Amino acid sequence: MNNKNSYEKLAEHILLLGMGYPSADTLVEILIENFSPLEAEAVMAIPNRMIPLKLVSFTEISQNSKISKKELEQILENLTKRGLLFSGLTGNGEKGYAFQQVGFSFPQTFFWKGEDTPHAKKMAGMVAKYMNRRVTSEIYQEDPKAYRYIPVTGTINPDIQAVLPHHTMESVLQNAQDFAVCHCSCRMIASLRGHACEHSTEICIKFDEVARYVIERGLGKKITREKARELIKEAEDQGLVHFVDNSETGIKHNCNCCGCACWNVGVIKRRKIPRDFIMAVYFVRETDDEECTGCGECAVICPVDAVKIEDDLPVVDTDWCIGCGVCATRCPEDAVKMKPRTDRAGEQPAKHFQDLHHMILKKKGF
Repeated sequence: MNNKNSYEKLAEHILLLGMGYPSADTLVEILIENFSPLEAEAVMAIPNRMIPLKLVSFTEISQNSKISKKELEQILENLTKRGLLFSGLTGNGEKGYAFQQVGFSFPQTFFWKGEDTPHAKKMAGMVAKYMNRRVTSEIYQEDPKAYRYIPVTGTINPDIQAVLPHHTMESVLQNAQDFAVCHCSCRMIASLRGHACEHSTEICIKFDEVARYVIERGLGKKITREKARELIKEAEDQGLVHFVDNSETGIKHNCNCCGCACWNVGVIKRRKIPRDFIMAVYFVRETDDEECTGCGECAVICPVDAVKIEDDLPVVDTDWCIGCGVCATRCPEDAVKMKPRTDRAGEQPAKHFQDLHHMILKKKGF
């Protein structure tokens, strides 16, 4: 087997992950850059039709490989240390491994430390080239959507919030036990490619097993729940958009996204991919015209350019509004609230992270 063919086989293998990687020559190039041929062979022993973060015991992996157990264990541990595999203890206490799926460490681990190194710069260019419009669309087009936006604090009617508390960042923080902060991979890629924006990079939060993993591997910093609250407030002050897994509980990460650099808000802002094609959006903006003075602050701050001022009143493009609530934070008259979408009445996130990803696997026919 020649080396390129082994990487092509690895690309085919990881396509069938729950959050898999669409095939492309640029993906093969990324794999060649980061895995030796033997490492590629070892990784292919890890079962693929799995939900993100699902650990497979070393015993099971070794049964799928012709590599000696001793050498295989050394390879998997080395890949874990380099941030290329997720690892932890399985339910029975045995060491387990999982290939990192789209959105859950790979290729984000190259950038979570916030380092400006030759390898990070090279990967920034390669990842940007791979994650083009076609690849992004192919990853996220299936329903249910893997991710959703949560409106900014205080922008949902209190009565609605009482019934649907999972649509608040405070609920996300209360349901988590462990916390870590990493640099935003999207803004790091932009910065490493010479396109840095004004927003903070060290502001993306990881929860529970992902938090423990990034802390153990030195990819992020351990923080308290209170510090996480402070980061949420900082993100809101900067006009960033809260982005989480599309589940009520078991949420693994919170990105705080901008329209400048981020793969989701940015492509929606530039009208490259329709909002509902890649994201779950449960709210849209509602304006109290009697209170609104037409100052235009909301149009300036909207991260996806969905608000325009016409005849001294805001006009919202509800086909592109992402219901993030950022505009409401800038309204001096408190004339803006987020309301549930009437065209998606009754739709809600999955109950738990695992439920969400089992549904995604089932939809893909796995």
